Amino acid sequence: MPDAHIRDIQRRTFLGRGIAGLGLVALNTLLERRLPAGDSNAARQRGVVHPLHHPAKAKRIIFLYQAGGPSHLETFDFKPALAQNHGKPMPESMTKGQQIAQLQDRPLICFGPQHGFRRFGQSGQEICDLFPHIGSVADDLCIVRSMWTEQINHDPAHTLMNTGSIITGRPSMGSWAVYGLGADTAELPGFVVLASAGRGGQMQPIAARQWSAGMLPSKFQGVKLNSLGDPVLFIGNPPGLSRQMQKDSIEAVNALNRMQHAALQDPEILTRVSQYELAFRMQSSVPGLVDMSAEPKHVLDLYGARPGDGSFASNCLLARRLAERGVRFIQLYHRDWDHHGGVKANVVLKAEEVDKPTAALIKDLKQRGMLEDTLIIWGGEFGRTPMSQGGDGRDHHIKGFSFLLAGGGVKGGMSYGATDDLGYAAVEHPVSVHDFHATMQHLLGIDHKRLTVKFQGLDVRLTGISGEVVKEILV
Repeated sequence: MPDAHIRDIQRRTFLGRGIAGLGLVALNTLLERRLPAGDSNAARQRGVVHPLHHPAKAKRIIFLYQAGGPSHLETFDFKPALAQNHGKPMPESMTKGQQIAQLQDRPLICFGPQHGFRRFGQSGQEICDLFPHIGSVADDLCIVRSMWTEQINHDPAHTLMNTGSIITGRPSMGSWAVYGLGADTAELPGFVVLASAGRGGQMQPIAARQWSAGMLPSKFQGVKLNSLGDPVLFIGNPPGLSRQMQKDSIEAVNALNRMQHAALQDPEILTRVSQYELAFRMQSSVPGLVDMSAEPKHVLDLYGARPGDGSFASNCLLARRLAERGVRFIQLYHRDWDHHGGVKANVVLKAEEVDKPTAALIKDLKQRGMLEDTLIIWGGEFGRTPMSQGGDGRDHHIKGFSFLLAGGGVKGGMSYGATDDLGYAAVEHPVSVHDFHATMQHLLGIDHKRLTVKFQGLDVRLTGISGEVVKEILV
């Protein structure tokens, strides 16, 4: 009798699940008809912030991330008093008890700016002579000279800047943006990452967790495209496999995945389904994305780009093309800004790589009518010390550094905040990493205090338990 009872239960379970599975297969067949037809509207991701918390100024973000820690003292924060004190000891009142990376127990000597500055544009913004192209768009720039952070070593500083926390496994700012707002494209990921490297500095590794979705569904994580060679591995079908055959295979796999989800209710299974579908569409969209043959010569010359060379210039041009196609968050990592030695010569090399394409991106978006709803960010994980390291370098520095912002609802032609006379600490309108994140989300139409996810009993958000919108820089 007990055995018969068990058989009845197993039979009912099998029949119930089997019928549900057949229904899912039928539903999947109907839904998948959109795939070859290219009905992108049906497949676009919709965010959880709907409607927006308030009107948005920016629809998308392009973060030109200068990894390694650019020196604010050779870029956007001119300190004549530091030049006057070159070679003299730093005032102990500034540095005593402060966090220092590699200069512990060493003489702290003032190291003056290694290059000249001049004023640009009608706004008269002071910018280093090495960046004349960025200077040419000075009236479109908001230079925040009072950034500060909490982490003095590269990896935790990257983690804080990208996720708002030093705890690994938290969602990145790009993942939060796509989770909150969705994406305006079905053929490409909503969050794309590109990386480049040049000359003149130590190239620090960038871990993939910097664009992780953390505890959010993994479909919100950033997708890194290769800057050299095929942007995505295996983007083409192997010989003998037609597009129709691949579509049929994906439909069959997704039908099985949906049956598994019906049984287990694991949201990551639906992520797997959506990523299969996205990969299928990317096989058609990505080759056209990276084909620069239609770009006029004057546009290539504007950026200084040679498509396919993996440079920051080519990635900036690709960023514009991604933005045109509806990608929500685009992050360009340009590495080797870590100048513990030879800062004077090495900043020259970095300026040659980033000055022209940064300005070109701003000009290109502006003439296309896209700058007003695209927020462009330029900056790294921290700055560099006003004290010398090894005689001709600068150490990591967290007390004060600079960011550039343009477009997307930010006032142009203005500077905000200031460091002290020696460029050591932010003393006027300090802007923390969480303030920066709160302002960024505000421009996207998101109240940073309301976009949260319950995790381990806590309401997790990008800005942690702090962060204020910097309203003074907003249009």
